[in-house]
Amino acid sequence: MVDQQFPAWLADRSEVNCYVVTEKGALSLFGENPMRVSLQLPYFNPPPDQLGRKLADIARFADDQGFYSLWVMDHFFQMEMLGKSEDPMLEGYTMLGYFAALTERIHLGALVTGVIYRAPGLLIKEVTTLDVLSGGRMYLGIGAAWYEREALGLGFGFPPLKERFEQLTEALQIAHQMWSPNNGPFHGKHYQLAETICTPQPLQQPHPPILIGGGGEKKTLRLLAQYGDACNFFEGIGPAALQHKLDVLRGHCDEVSRPFADIELTILSSLTPGQDSAAAIIARLRALHALGFTHVIFNTPNAYEFTSLRTLAQEVIPAVADL
Repeated sequence: MVDQQFPAWLADRSEVNCYVVTEKGALSLFGENPMRVSLQLPYFNPPPDQLGRKLADIARFADDQGFYSLWVMDHFFQMEMLGKSEDPMLEGYTMLGYFAALTERIHLGALVTGVIYRAPGLLIKEVTTLDVLSGGRMYLGIGAAWYEREALGLGFGFPPLKERFEQLTEALQIAHQMWSPNNGPFHGKHYQLAETICTPQPLQQPHPPILIGGGGEKKTLRLLAQYGDACNFFEGIGPAALQHKLDVLRGHCDEVSRPFADIELTILSSLTPGQDSAAAIIARLRALHALGFTHVIFNTPNAYEFTSLRTLAQEVIPAVADL
């Protein structure tokens, strides 16, 4: 088991989810624009008879040590840029239910769900259920899907990109309808729902935040401005490209009369085992915060060793909590 004592810097914040809810929405207790630090788990390589315990140790550690959120991938085969397709992979929403039962504070989500993998009504009901059972801690992370091999391998089908974006648009519309008083039908090109009943409603109101993955400037960012609450870009594209993406997103928000400040600016980063010092990570986060990002999600390939997690918890999170 790992040390699950609250860090000293979090001692006076540990009984809340790092925000309070008012009529204006969630207000951070860390300041107006804190830098939130989160984890994504990309590998599931421990022996199967140990995997559940090891994942539980990570979830409890992250919950107790001040990480803002914990993310899983919504894949069924391992991504080929990370390993072999046959490498271990667990189903995402089952894991999120496991983590919800083990934790009390940390937010949870899939980064991100491919729209082709589940009927939208089922997906929204799953996220709603997890939001209720977790005490209001779920994100809906969603995108147009890209991993053709796993989609065809497990029989999901893999429509052309244009059709997947049409499906994504309708899924987002269905989410907003199911998370509203409107229980009526939904008639789309790809999805037809006779009744959009979703009872109970999620605890987060008006709904769990919707994170739309990807940086496509014509479609993805337009959908984000219309229907989303959070973006997610890759740190690796560099500061100039990141600034450009934010400028494009701001333009789409202006076109649909959506306040740009409504969008949570998240970024996916990675840690290189044995190479990333706390000072270097803090410098990266300060630079990202200067661009406007307030939430970094670290892909942590060596999470089971806890070295990187302890560095983030003990040195990085306290240093950037009040940026």
